[in-house]
Amino acid sequence: MNLAIIPARGGSKRIPRKNIKDFCGKPIIAYSIETAIKSGLFDKVIVSTDDEEIAEVARNYGAETPFMRPKELADDYTGTTAVAKHAIEWYLEQGIEFEYACLIYATAPMLDIKDLRSGFKALEEYKRDFCFAATHYDFPIQRSLTITQSGSVKPFFDHNIDKRSQDLTTVIHDAGQFYWGTSYAYLRTAQIFSSNTSPIIIPSYLAQDIDTIDDWQRAQLIFKITKEMSYD
Repeated sequence: MNLAIIPARGGSKRIPRKNIKDFCGKPIIAYSIETAIKSGLFDKVIVSTDDEEIAEVARNYGAETPFMRPKELADDYTGTTAVAKHAIEWYLEQGIEFEYACLIYATAPMLDIKDLRSGFKALEEYKRDFCFAATHYDFPIQRSLTITQSGSVKPFFDHNIDKRSQDLTTVIHDAGQFYWGTSYAYLRTAQIFSSNTSPIIIPSYLAQDIDTIDDWQRAQLIFKITKEMSYD
């Protein structure tokens, strides 16, 4: 059995009520819920929240809210791995066991069903602890610069600054969309980014971190463009 867990606490600071803020006509969390349901991968799609309004919106779009998240797991410092572990443990206490669980961020409107399916396939096929969405950096980080106290610049990695891009190691980063894992790995709080984790590479334009109003506006523009392209 597979469980989808969408973390959505009520106390977002930089964008108030971010998880249910209107994004191109729907609360942003609706996209994650609908994609999870349409994927056909999950026996249950739940939203883990400490907020009654978020819970009501989640239910309106087809998710379950079987519990309210404890306050100690809803502060600014609690990681989403702990939220997943809590959900899996809650179901175990009800006598329900899931073999696999997938954390899906509430602010991932560009999440694609095929990437979600690819993640699950890789998890099973390669017997990994975790599988997550990742993308390439737009610029070689080995040639990054830092600003000094005097206002000048200096290479962050001196030995790489004159190298060609094609001679540098390919580097990726977390896309902030989904994190497939075995329930056992979540329960033992295993490190997600490890030698027993596989990345699913997605186009960089689909990896939109939404933490500020600028991020939000950019994500809406890209979302509208990608939707228009899919209709062509």
